[in-house]
Amino acid sequence: MNIVLFAMLGIFIFMMFRRNKKTKEQQATLQSQFAPGVEVMTSFGLFGRIVSMDDEENKVVLELSPGNLATVHRQAVTKIVEPAAVTEDEAAVVPDDASSLTVEETGPSAATAETPDETPKRLNDEGKKDS
Repeated sequence: MNIVLFAMLGIFIFMMFRRNKKTKEQQATLQSQFAPGVEVMTSFGLFGRIVSMDDEENKVVLELSPGNLATVHRQAVTKIVEPAAVTEDEAAVVPDDASSLTVEETGPSAATAETPDETPKRLNDEGKKDS
């Protein structure tokens, strides 16, 4: 029984070291991709573009929006944000005039418009039908 216990402990320690090694490798490859102009996200949810990096002090200057800069620790930058590709189908269609922005109500919802007093009554009656 003691042998099984020590074997399980050994496997647990081996898996723990293996996971730490993989995490360090992923962090090293991520940090090697850092360069000015890259869009990134920090561990606390700030999105920005890298403006400059100070390797000696492990600092990264991010531009959060035009004119707003933030200095964070290099390890706080955890993800490189890839810009989403916009397809032609998803491209926004801008109408030429304001008349195309209004939607006419047709169908059963337009004909059966109810007053605010009728809404609670209808909702209470629907609950009674189920039982």
